[in-house]
Amino acid sequence: MAFVFMISAVVAVLTALLVVPLTAKRKDTVSSIISLAILVFIVLAIIYYVTNLDRNWTALWPLIVFATFAGTFFSKGKEQKTKGLLFLGSLGVAIFMLSAPVWNAGEKYEVAKMDEKVEIEPFDETKTPASVPPQFARNKMKKAFGQVPNTSYYELGNLQIQKVKDAYVYIAPVEFSGFFKWWNGDVTPGYFTMSATDSSDNPKFVKADMSYTPSSFLHKNLERQMRMEHPTKIFYGDPQLEIDEDGKPYYIRSYGQFVSARDGFDVEGIVVVDPATGQTDSFKLADVPAFIDGAVSPETVSLQNSYYGNYVHGFINSIFGKKDVKLPSDEGTEANVSPIFGEDGNMYYFTDFTSPKEGVDSMLGYSLTDGRTGKATYYTGNLEDSYMDSQGALQIIEKKFIEKKWSGEMPVLYNFYGEASWLTPVLDSNGFLQNYFIVSAANPEISVYGNTPNEALKLYKTAIQRGGSSVNGSSSAEEKSVDGTVVRVFKERVGDFTQVSFLLDNKQNYIVSSEVAPLAVYMQESDFVQVKFLNTGELFLPVKEVIIQGIE
Repeated sequence: MAFVFMISAVVAVLTALLVVPLTAKRKDTVSSIISLAILVFIVLAIIYYVTNLDRNWTALWPLIVFATFAGTFFSKGKEQKTKGLLFLGSLGVAIFMLSAPVWNAGEKYEVAKMDEKVEIEPFDETKTPASVPPQFARNKMKKAFGQVPNTSYYELGNLQIQKVKDAYVYIAPVEFSGFFKWWNGDVTPGYFTMSATDSSDNPKFVKADMSYTPSSFLHKNLERQMRMEHPTKIFYGDPQLEIDEDGKPYYIRSYGQFVSARDGFDVEGIVVVDPATGQTDSFKLADVPAFIDGAVSPETVSLQNSYYGNYVHGFINSIFGKKDVKLPSDEGTEANVSPIFGEDGNMYYFTDFTSPKEGVDSMLGYSLTDGRTGKATYYTGNLEDSYMDSQGALQIIEKKFIEKKWSGEMPVLYNFYGEASWLTPVLDSNGFLQNYFIVSAANPEISVYGNTPNEALKLYKTAIQRGGSSVNGSSSAEEKSVDGTVVRVFKERVGDFTQVSFLLDNKQNYIVSSEVAPLAVYMQESDFVQVKFLNTGELFLPVKEVIIQGIE
């Protein structure tokens, strides 16, 4: 508070000196300056305390314009001319601040500029994507709210996905439900955690008293605590809860700097608060503690996606010509982006981009932004194919389950078996998970759904082969060769091709389509075969080539 009082006092005195005519009677002048300074001091201190406004002089430009205008109006003679010049200068500052969004679009684009690649690496199908939708997790946590002591005092806070001890989980703090509940409760009792990969998992309540929270008031309010400890930092995005490997909770918030004037944002680091004690620390992005996955707030990523998509040729082009403009999707689960985890264990924010032209559901590309570093990569996709965007995938699900009134949530694009594919959880009208839907982005007629992501993946592999595509496996699937004798064989007509499943004497199962190996339709028990396959770790290993002795 001392800094608030100090800066309020300095600004109040300067404001009074600008407004009050200094050529009036000395006694009246001193009295007016003191009175006005006290009034401005009180008003400014209240504004700073209530709004948590940063304590930078640039935030005061409206007050400077008002003070210099009032000083010019009330003064006379040379003093009026001097204050008039100050007023004109303040108008220049105001024009500079207000016009910044028009002329700094190029700077914003450079801040948000992404590396470009064609396609993401294929997904390792032996793993399970973090695909439990947050709405479903939130519903389950609400139903488990009876675990919270003094339940009537609290409500469920915002969900945050995180990796804890190699497991992907949702974290949601328990927050106060109002001022009087905070007054009586003083501390929140803890947080909920639930698996982000297993929809059958039940939420668990973890006890951890927290005094400094977003729902606390006065000096215990989390954002106020951050502002008091870091008065000049520029924050962007809401505070989020993250826990360390021992389950201890911390609140984090991204900070950075304006791109220019007081417009735009470029992230630089985070502020971390221990909600039990209020101890506050700040870290540059390069020094963020290892347990923190979402150092860059989703709001920041969404903002930078907007810069990258809209300002490729400046501000005017983003309004009128719209040459090369691409609009980021608003189908994400957090501030229009969806947090997912890559095979490297890092969290990324996913966003797809579409055309600004109305009625077009073709995807122009998609981006992944590292949640710890803010480094982003834009994927153009296979330019020979036209990919369907996330809105198109959701529309297919809506039509597929139109009678049941089910809908999709959190569509994310993966590379499944070399095919760009949308994986989307399907929820009923009450927000409960019903199945997982996978549809090809390039061939929307290829789609499946299953009770789990892995079950849907197995069905999808068959559907891809039916649709005339080949299965290329995953990034971690090693190509191997094996010779052996066929022990069992099963053939099934799938569309225009035959799918052959066979068991060798090495006790391993293999699967191949006649599209890949046309002569596989002649395979019989006791045949000796040479097989090239992808070691995906699945029950039926996908075959790339098979030679039957005596036939080939």
